[in-house]
Amino acid sequence: MKKKKIIIGSRNSKLALIYAQKVKDKILNISGLQDDQIIIKGFVTKGDQVHNKRLSDVGGKGLFSKNIEKELLEGNIDIAVHALKDMPAAETEGLLSNFFLKRNDAREILISKDKNKLKDLKPQSIIGTSSLRREFQIKKLKKDISCKLIRGNVDTRIKKLKDGLYDAIILSLAGIESLKLEKEVDQIFLTSEIIPSAGQGVISAQCKKNHEEIVKLLDRINDSDTFKCAIAERDVLKVLEGDCETAIGAHAELKQNEIILEAELFSLDGSQRFYEKLSKDKKDFDKIGLEIGKSLKNKSKGSYKK
Repeated sequence: MKKKKIIIGSRNSKLALIYAQKVKDKILNISGLQDDQIIIKGFVTKGDQVHNKRLSDVGGKGLFSKNIEKELLEGNIDIAVHALKDMPAAETEGLLSNFFLKRNDAREILISKDKNKLKDLKPQSIIGTSSLRREFQIKKLKKDISCKLIRGNVDTRIKKLKDGLYDAIILSLAGIESLKLEKEVDQIFLTSEIIPSAGQGVISAQCKKNHEEIVKLLDRINDSDTFKCAIAERDVLKVLEGDCETAIGAHAELKQNEIILEAELFSLDGSQRFYEKLSKDKKDFDKIGLEIGKSLKNKSKGSYKK
């Protein structure tokens, strides 16, 4: 590489910095660069500063990525690293984010105060989540629970649980495993029980479209299978113009020569659920999400949007 140093930018949370380190390690493995030639720089985002409101009330998913993307566009960093599930469906002009590490486990987990599984929680138990999708999905599995907003990083959420503010919380397994907190987990849900958020468990590396050297570098660390699944899932979001208020789950997996995509969409109040599952030849990974998105859009008749 001609460039002597590469600066990677990410959120400043413990988990985000672990993800940034994973990208750095991948680049070190394939580039011939030395450790001190790749610098990780953490940033506090607006999404990290607001802890008492839903993201949809204060600006949406872009709160976790916009100021890091600004650093990228201004040339202060060379690569931005994001959790793909936290990124808006629409690509920011001038940037390219279709570079993905091999997917971590996409499933959802439950951690409870008294080490119970969901079915054993008492009626009116309070579940902590900041996601409307998770709230509607968990109430589909157990109707007699209540959901209450919880924000903050993983450690903060677990502390709030142990302080007695909640009876249980729902989190992604990918983050728990990366933080080596598996011992806290009381239940892992199948993706058929709780369909994860599009891109859940996927680490995305982003750069300027016109930065050819970095584009070529990131293309070499791009995981082909994860790429196909991530594109399919995010295409569902794009068709539905999904944002933080859109309660939608989408999960794809590859089996031999097939790609299988499962998605569900809820109306604004969660009273209606629209579901689709489809399989295609995996070469059609860039078509399957568009097809499912259009079908869900037609079925829902706009009931998922204000």
